[in-house]
Amino acid sequence: MLRALGLIAGTVCVLLGALWMLQGLGLVMWPADSFMLANREWAYNGAVAMGVGLVFIWLTWRKR
Repeated sequence: MLRALGLIAGTVCVLLGALWMLQGLGLVMWPADSFMLANREWAYNGAVAMGVGLVFIWLTWRKR
């Protein structure tokens, strides 16, 4: 049960981080009036969120 929750939480972090990073880089322009569009700070925030999500997934699934 905890592994499934860890995987879900990590996956959500990775997916949201990817969206934030792509919006920050100006590659995804959705929604059209978002403050995150073409803003490098959000590209960095997205990269950090993706990294945290990947670490969380790794910690959840590593052998004990």
